Amino acid sequence: MSATPAVAVRSGRGRGPGFGTLLAVDLWERFSFFGMAAILVLYLTASEARGGMGMAPQTATAVFAAYMSLSFMAGLPGGWLADRVLGARRAVLLGGVLITCGHAVLAVPVPGTLYAGLLLVVAGTGLVKPAMAAMVAGVSGDGAGRREAAFSLFYLCIQVSALVAPVVTGLLAERVAWHLGFAAAAVGMTAGLVQFALGRRRYGDVGARPARPVPHAEAATMLRRAAGATAAVAALLVVPASLGLLPLPAVLAVLGLTTVTLPFWYLRSLRRAAPPGEGNRRQLAGFTALMAASAAFWMIFAQSGSVLSLFAERHTDRDVLGFEVPASWFQSVHPLFVLLAAPFVARLWRRAGPRVDVPVKFAGALIAAGLSFVLMAVATRLAEHGPVGPYWLLLVYLLYSCGEIALAPAGLALAAAVAPPGSTSRLLAVNGLFGAVGVVVGGQLFRLTAVLPLAAYFLLLGGCVLAVGTAVALGTPRLRRMLGAMR
Repeated sequence: MSATPAVAVRSGRGRGPGFGTLLAVDLWERFSFFGMAAILVLYLTASEARGGMGMAPQTATAVFAAYMSLSFMAGLPGGWLADRVLGARRAVLLGGVLITCGHAVLAVPVPGTLYAGLLLVVAGTGLVKPAMAAMVAGVSGDGAGRREAAFSLFYLCIQVSALVAPVVTGLLAERVAWHLGFAAAAVGMTAGLVQFALGRRRYGDVGARPARPVPHAEAATMLRRAAGATAAVAALLVVPASLGLLPLPAVLAVLGLTTVTLPFWYLRSLRRAAPPGEGNRRQLAGFTALMAASAAFWMIFAQSGSVLSLFAERHTDRDVLGFEVPASWFQSVHPLFVLLAAPFVARLWRRAGPRVDVPVKFAGALIAAGLSFVLMAVATRLAEHGPVGPYWLLLVYLLYSCGEIALAPAGLALAAAVAPPGSTSRLLAVNGLFGAVGVVVGGQLFRLTAVLPLAAYFLLLGGCVLAVGTAVALGTPRLRRMLGAMR
């Protein structure tokens, strides 16, 4: 989705006048997302006497992984709707309404609302995220350098929400009532919707219409089929699981298999439909290889809200001058480190110049993430003799915060650069789909802790991610040839 000439010209730094409004909206959307992510596993594992669900840690972690992966997966149909039917602007509005409704449902302390609320949030997130990213690409102007700079600034600034949200929702949820934490997330998303609607004139023509609209009759047919498929999934999986008629592990297994296969299938079909020319297909092949490697990073990253939250709650000394720090507050450490480390990383990129390109950034991020779990293995062994100091978790968060700064904006910019015409939202959603692959694989692998010591689990995952990072580093010359000169 390209910016209109008026928008592109008025941006002295490759960012149109609507960039600040988009940034503010995403601040609120990320507030709702990170706020709920910080408390969900803690709520699921809390005893019923404390108002929680009383789930076993392995089950709660798998549910969290399924929720996160579905949020990423929903970006593919959401991106299609933004590209072909709604336009990015209407997709953001509709998605925001669904997210707000989902948090509102979760805020109601009534049994049986958990999965309905989560599915509403998933559907809304699938619409908002790829459409929002496409609008950022639209107002940032042409050129890979401008796109990556805009996405880097965008990614950096929304860490403010990731920093504040766990503090607010965690305090309300852990010290007052769990459902009050979900309500705070609903308020944040409502504020974002209002700001987006009020600032719609600042976007120019960006996102006002579908980039490549599908004929009305065809769109109506496809939407009816999608509604039927959604109803069938709800009837066969969601409703029986909510009523206890279908084992939850079976549902999670089906979702996991779908998550792992979907992005590879979609990219394969996209390569076949790419415009004539070996260069286009080669770029998509290089993109696929890097995205597959990034799944290993997100496998570790996503366990912050589950495995590391449980470690903070059960194995970390959280007493500070007589005040017990809520376990959910540790989720704010990561965005704090992103904010602090980003200027130093940006300076490093400038000094290194073109030598530090996308494959190098991916390799560095993967190696940092692998080292973080090797450190967790050491911390876990020490925790066998009593709670450990919080500095272990702080160091782990520092490592993969630096990795996220390197990998996430580069991945978004790469997706926008290699996207075929009219497919920007969908390829940005594919970038998220590989995050879903990592999330769901990590959630399923946590079941190994039933038979493996926790320290061995951390060491196994850390070693695997280190191996993937090393493979990307060694394959950097070939990846550069595949990607070629990015437009």
